[in-house]
Amino acid sequence: MTDGQDSASDYDEAGVARIRAFVEKVTGGRITKLDRQVRWRPAWFADVEKDGVTTALHLRGDRTGDVAIFPDLKREADIIEILYNHGVPVPKVYGYCVDPPCIVMDALPGTRDMADAADDATRMAIGRDYMAAVALMHSLPLDDFVAAGMDRPETAEDIALVGLRAYMPLYLRTKSKPEPLLEFLIGWLKRNVPTHRNKAAFIQFDSGQFHLKDGKMTGLYDFEFSMIGDPMVDIATMAMRDSVEPLGSPLADLCRHYEAVSVELVDEGAVMFHILQFATLGTMQFAGTLGKPVAGDPHAVYLLFDLALRQVILRALTKLLGAEAPTLAPLPESDGRNAALIAQLADTVAGIQGAEPIDDDRKTQARDLIEWLSHSDRMGGRAQMRDLADVSAYLGNDFDDWAVAEAALEARVQQAGQDQDVALFHLFSKLEGRRMQMWGDTAIGHSAQHVTLPPTH
Repeated sequence: MTDGQDSASDYDEAGVARIRAFVEKVTGGRITKLDRQVRWRPAWFADVEKDGVTTALHLRGDRTGDVAIFPDLKREADIIEILYNHGVPVPKVYGYCVDPPCIVMDALPGTRDMADAADDATRMAIGRDYMAAVALMHSLPLDDFVAAGMDRPETAEDIALVGLRAYMPLYLRTKSKPEPLLEFLIGWLKRNVPTHRNKAAFIQFDSGQFHLKDGKMTGLYDFEFSMIGDPMVDIATMAMRDSVEPLGSPLADLCRHYEAVSVELVDEGAVMFHILQFATLGTMQFAGTLGKPVAGDPHAVYLLFDLALRQVILRALTKLLGAEAPTLAPLPESDGRNAALIAQLADTVAGIQGAEPIDDDRKTQARDLIEWLSHSDRMGGRAQMRDLADVSAYLGNDFDDWAVAEAALEARVQQAGQDQDVALFHLFSKLEGRRMQMWGDTAIGHSAQHVTLPPTH
């Protein structure tokens, strides 16, 4: 069900009023409570009363900025409805509001925090229920998804690279500066497709997202990036998520349960390929706005994603190439030429008082960006000198300007063959290692410091 016409309306007071009216229209009830979810995309929790019964709903708005792979939010609403109709534990969708875009659906009870479970046995049971739901999802017939507009890849190459091909248009359109690491990875993925993987399934793509309450899994959520592709993508992305949102049991145990309830065996090599691909795609998604910031974007959140995903990339390459990252010398610190100005900025931001909880979240992001800036001020100059020296040594040409060196490195990478894989891995390990030396010990860098890739067997 839809209402209105396509619109680029902001989620301002008038937009929220239209959402309220739409919710009451499709539910036949009355909103008694509406709370904005404190996060980087517009979303709300609503209580709707009808005939003396209150239903908790989640109102999912669209991403702001220009980082959406599938810009039409209705695509996600249609996918969730198909899954619901096939018995997959997902929220019930009541309707889709077009102006402004918003999915009106049940709010899944509980939280994503496995610490809320009573004990390890309960966490293991929840994890197994989740894997059973994933196996069911992977077994579904594809016709309904294709009818809803999803592409169905046929060849092993198309199945393996469905994500890369979906993300490339956004990456090429928004790319704002040279991206030598990403260009290297795009070439590597195309050269190393797991050609034995020739069976496609519906995949969540950004998996590992479910709620739990009272010792039970209550459902899966977030199907924004769903595609038809290799089911090992979902195993790969839950392996990545496990370091920040634990799955409840060791991934290897959960994979054994997945194999027991599925016709699909877990392919560890394919999983590692897709870990590398997914981390590459996430980095591609935000590259444009990080190189040339777009007003209104959650800048601190995107920096967090970028730093952590690049660490995943290095760990995956270590396994896929059988190569070890070089050890870096410590990065000297100085007081920084802008230390006083940064302290003034931090003091000014500390005195800002927000009117709403979302304002406090924005203030936290501003504080985190100031911390990032301070670390850059103290270490950035020395880090760039070392980066220039390493790139100059690899290219055989001296550079004293980072923008020029980065462009030259990208051009070389785009022409490089497989014989350069290990040398480039070593170079990028140094460049990304220095980024971690600068920013790993910050609030934004916390996730990057805790990246792990748990085994699937």
